[in-house]
Amino acid sequence: MANLEEVTPSGAPSITIHDEGHGEHAHQNFWSHYVFSQDHKMIARQFLITGMIWAIIGAGFSVLFRIQLGYPGEKFPILEDLLGRWGQGGQISHEFYYSLVTMHGTIMIFFVLTAGLSGTFANFLIPLQCGARDMASPMLNMLSYWFFLAASIVMFSSLFLESGPASGGWTAYPPLSALGDAMPGSRAGVDYWLISLALFVVSTLLGGINYISTILNLRTKGMTMTRLPLTIWALFFTACLGLLSFPVLLSGFILLLFDRHAGTSFYLTDIYMSSIGKALPNEGGSAILYQHLFWFLGHPEVYIVILPAMGIASEVISINSRKPIFGYTAMVGSLFAIAILSFLVWAHHMFVTGMNPFLGSVFVLLTLLIAIPSAIKVFNWLTTLWRGNIRFTPGMLFAIGFVSVFISGGLTGIWLGNSTIDMHVHDTYFIIAHFHLVMGVAAMFGMFAGIYHWFPKMYGRYMNSSMAYIHFWVTMAGAYCIFWPMHYEGLAGMPRRYLDYSGWSSFNQFEDLNRFISVATIIVFAVQLLFVFNFFYSIFKGRTVTTMNPWQATTLEWTTPIHAPHGNWDGEIPEVHRWAYDYDKDDRPFISQTEPVRAGERQFVEGERFEVGGRR
Repeated sequence: MANLEEVTPSGAPSITIHDEGHGEHAHQNFWSHYVFSQDHKMIARQFLITGMIWAIIGAGFSVLFRIQLGYPGEKFPILEDLLGRWGQGGQISHEFYYSLVTMHGTIMIFFVLTAGLSGTFANFLIPLQCGARDMASPMLNMLSYWFFLAASIVMFSSLFLESGPASGGWTAYPPLSALGDAMPGSRAGVDYWLISLALFVVSTLLGGINYISTILNLRTKGMTMTRLPLTIWALFFTACLGLLSFPVLLSGFILLLFDRHAGTSFYLTDIYMSSIGKALPNEGGSAILYQHLFWFLGHPEVYIVILPAMGIASEVISINSRKPIFGYTAMVGSLFAIAILSFLVWAHHMFVTGMNPFLGSVFVLLTLLIAIPSAIKVFNWLTTLWRGNIRFTPGMLFAIGFVSVFISGGLTGIWLGNSTIDMHVHDTYFIIAHFHLVMGVAAMFGMFAGIYHWFPKMYGRYMNSSMAYIHFWVTMAGAYCIFWPMHYEGLAGMPRRYLDYSGWSSFNQFEDLNRFISVATIIVFAVQLLFVFNFFYSIFKGRTVTTMNPWQATTLEWTTPIHAPHGNWDGEIPEVHRWAYDYDKDDRPFISQTEPVRAGERQFVEGERFEVGGRR
């Protein structure tokens, strides 16, 4: 960092400039500012908007297959117009139905809830809340987005293949994914799927290295680890999970490509192909090996998705309750415990694979243990809300909704963590209900809370509150209308991934319920389009922000100009003197982290409160 002083004729310094590579970004053209930007704030917007586009596509796929599930015997000519031969006669073909299910899961889990959520808020908040000019490596940060965009282009291209996109499920289990002749969706679509996700893994690793390096090395003066906002702690653990788990998934994909094209037998053995009338030469492989490799990433992936939402909810709840977050140290400790335990529970997805019952009991214990740190977080959120002076902003409503959905969806996880119950409801609608509530809907609620809360800092305008309230209440009610009834279908044994249940007399009782779920899905999808309209409308026409700190928050991002330049602060980076949650203290509604601690003031440090100038 260069410290340059302009000296007046009298010899007194008049201007002090702390230059950390900030000044060179003063003049940028369209391409360097909007397209090939190295500004973390612009990259965050790129991740967000790309993730929103994918969310519309992924959610649109769910509407298409819910139409099939709700009205299995009816014909809709519009489907033929939209899908061509995949919707011939106004009905979705069997092959394309499985592609829709596969692509919906892949898009929502990886491209929306991982890249769209973590990529957006890690890029946007880490430098701002840590007190840094930018990420540790702006170039790698830019490449992280461009690898994600390349992955998106490859995945989107697979939708237009003659044989169709991948259709072996979002987990891509062999042998369906390993045998190109197994079905149309096992051909080139799987290769595109694997290449796309390989690029996605590279994007995630580049981003994770940057996030961790920035948090550990580029905090401003006074910003100790115990003064970091919980959003930064959550994003830090998320990046650590990604760095440790995504390479395992990539290795599994590489072995799968070898089986598909190099004649190896990592996952294949003793298979007879009736379509070619002979047995395959593969011997010695195991499809269960792929499941181990996939779920070693797959369960940490659940927390890669949910941890950023937890951090966002903690921040938004504290700010809008006008109270300090309850149990800061316990919250950080529970994040750490979740991160560790997430690597030790992957085989609870595999109870039905014939694993040793004793080994299964070990994973049952570890799975139930992970409920403890989750319960600590729920308790702390509720205690922070208790007797708070709550402001029901759109962001706050979604943060509270996140807590509600996380509780209701997480409770069913106790059932599924028990192997004796899981074996009966595995691959039924009970799994779909649990998974979508605790991960899908909860994570989306965290994402919406963050967008509404930090939109004024992203774009210098407010989103329309009336549309935001409609968005919340319809989404909240609709989510429960869609996924809560699925628990009952799953307990009745209704299997997932079937496109027509009318052939089973035992499932005909759910005909009206399936139709109800499909109608609710269409309504919820429509209100997400309202959110998208509100988002882009507000960028250009929203009410203008007139103060740097509209929510009266304490953290550093609200000390930057309304339209922060590349480098974030015009002058010197502020120094931090206190923790991130000084609300309702000393008869003051909030105290910024940059305000020095006064003598005699009680201050939070490392899980304790002590009096400055006095004894602990």
